[in-house]
Amino acid sequence: MARDDNPRNGFSRRDFLKGGAAAGALTTGLLPEGLATEAEAQTGEAQVVGPGTVELSLQINGKREQVSVEPRVTLLDALRVQLDLTGAKKVCDRANCGACTVIVDGKPVYACTLLAVEAQGSKIETIEGIGNPGNMHLIQKLFVENDAQQCGFCTPGFVMATKALFDRHPSPTATDVKQGLGGNLCRCGTYAGINAVVAAVSKGGVSNG
Repeated sequence: MARDDNPRNGFSRRDFLKGGAAAGALTTGLLPEGLATEAEAQTGEAQVVGPGTVELSLQINGKREQVSVEPRVTLLDALRVQLDLTGAKKVCDRANCGACTVIVDGKPVYACTLLAVEAQGSKIETIEGIGNPGNMHLIQKLFVENDAQQCGFCTPGFVMATKALFDRHPSPTATDVKQGLGGNLCRCGTYAGINAVVAAVSKGGVSNG
């Protein structure tokens, strides 16, 4: 079949293919530097960075933290490898289990699905920032008192998801609880203890701190 280089209605097959290639390069960040600058001017999109390391400033637990990472690095890996904040666990690494849950701008987020570069300018809370063994957050205390953990891998994510739930809904409905904690899984099956935590917090109230 002959190649259609003679446009009908002012648009040829070659034009279509060139446009598709450019769009694909934009979405994958594979444009050469000069072309990326031109594309940025035309689209108004942020400048392409990488593939080498970039310097980032992240606001974590009320402090500014500097990290040097490749743009492909997730927030989870930046927290664990660069900053030694290992509370958020790397379990499924597929946004299925919730063990890596942190709070970003007041919302629970799977840290394994958010790039570190995307977290710039946001307020990030990890479990290290809400309490420690000597001064635990109420939710952490209630997880211990209600035996709501076994192996412990899911516990930090559940604590952060529970805190985010009560920060947004001080008196949550059953639907609020289902939506707020439904993205976290406990393979040990400690849901009875977790439900007891939710009931206790609902009864006594919880500080946003």
